[in-house]
Amino acid sequence: MIQITDLRHRLLDIPALTIGEGCTAVIGPNGSGKTTLLELCAGMEAPEAGSIAIGGRRPSEVRIGWVGEFPDRTMLFSRTFDEIASSLRFRHRPCHEVEACVRRTAETLGIAHLLSAPVRTLSGGEKTLVALAAALADRPEVLVLDEVDSHLDVATCRRVHRTLQDCGVACILWCTQDMDAAATADRVLFLENGAVRHCGAPDEVFALLQETCFYPPIWRVCR
Repeated sequence: MIQITDLRHRLLDIPALTIGEGCTAVIGPNGSGKTTLLELCAGMEAPEAGSIAIGGRRPSEVRIGWVGEFPDRTMLFSRTFDEIASSLRFRHRPCHEVEACVRRTAETLGIAHLLSAPVRTLSGGEKTLVALAAALADRPEVLVLDEVDSHLDVATCRRVHRTLQDCGVACILWCTQDMDAAATADRVLFLENGAVRHCGAPDEVFALLQETCFYPPIWRVCR
């Protein structure tokens, strides 16, 4: 569980917010503070005021997997295998465990054939999958994803969704512009001008957004 109290940071102004376990889709207009909120929850920044606690701990004390919209900016190694293995090696896991975990995670995401490839030769979508594999390899307690689906085709997005459903991560925060994908989350968090306008089950939140561009397109057809 993520507990936010009296948060003030740049544009964000969130007096109180509780995000439970499961997958939370973070949506809202550009410039609404979505990425800033995700970075704070991932422990990449400290809030200017207020606090964020994950299971009663500061984000820096929690094992968190992060995948940004531009994975090139956070990749450290030249070979795909080494990039996926990085978090495990930083924790000094045994070599045989690293080998098995990297191959298992890559197979799940459909990128086992890329393990020997130089990272620089990968497409944007492949780099996103490598970054996701690196985030998942060390079994994070929280997974934070910032528009990772923006580089993926429809079939790959579906595979990623299935992987996330089965990955065993207790809490997933996923910023997305795909409202159909957001509608499959356990809850939806709608940010606007740095404030939480709506937070709840998809049915509840999207009912309030029916006359906006944030209403899931598939719902307009099937409901």
